[in-house]
Amino acid sequence: MDSHIKIFSGEASNYLSTKICEKFGTRLGDSSLQRFSDGEFQPVFNETVRGDTVFIIQSTFQPSENLFELLLMIDAAKRASAYKIVAVIPYMGFARQDRKDKPRVAIGSKLVADLLVAAGVSRVMTMDLHADQIQGFFNVPVDHLFGSAIFVPYINSLNLDNLIIASPDTGGTKRVSAYSKFLKTGMVICYKSREKANVIGDLQVIGDVEGKNVILVDDIIDTAGTITKAAEMLLDKGALSVRAVCTHPVLSGPAYERIQNSKLAELIVTDTIPLKHECDKIKVLSVASLFAEVIDKVYNYKSISSSFII
Repeated sequence: MDSHIKIFSGEASNYLSTKICEKFGTRLGDSSLQRFSDGEFQPVFNETVRGDTVFIIQSTFQPSENLFELLLMIDAAKRASAYKIVAVIPYMGFARQDRKDKPRVAIGSKLVADLLVAAGVSRVMTMDLHADQIQGFFNVPVDHLFGSAIFVPYINSLNLDNLIIASPDTGGTKRVSAYSKFLKTGMVICYKSREKANVIGDLQVIGDVEGKNVILVDDIIDTAGTITKAAEMLLDKGALSVRAVCTHPVLSGPAYERIQNSKLAELIVTDTIPLKHECDKIKVLSVASLFAEVIDKVYNYKSISSSFII
């Protein structure tokens, strides 16, 4: 293995980084996190990175310490004379704050992009950003991977008749359209209005699902209110079954209870975020092979286009 590439992990993503390194065929770099009694922490590289291309893997789900740990690791690698520093962020937190949707609010994802670049990152690799335009917030190259590379083979393995793809809201129309075109199926859209964040007002379906096996597609599942309510509504409209595929299982608040008690046949997610609890209805597909493949291509200056299914 070429000694000029090294892969390290933030503490929160060790579970995934270990699998990525196994698929890549190398060991995970030696680093540690020193914690002080007041809660302050300091990441340390326990081996040289001078002149190396350093990949640092860390999803930035809550708490915000995960993001700050990544920033500190980037800064440490820069100050240790790494040649290039690539931040591998399977799940990018604050991506839902991609615009000013009301007065006097921050654009969180732009701020995060600025912080990563200011820390010294050379490149960013991530998956299923909440909004594609976030790539433009960075002044360094962004490799934006898609969960479809993981989900499409699984959907095909189900061999479902009368398959139709659905979006749980109008914001996911582009994503669902890409799935339906590739899988040669129809598509429907659920229209929702929100009373406030994480609280759904009205929900309606646009399209015919009678006699269909429906797969809802989304990038993030948080409190699971939209997905579970959409599944119930689609079944009431005559659907034979409803499954959901969601890349990032944030799953906060009552999410696990809602999913377990829902009419969903199955929820398929990836391991960009670790599950907090086991749930009979949740199936986890790993992104380790995909990230290992793209890390290899990026390091060797190869095109990553072949890693995209849709």
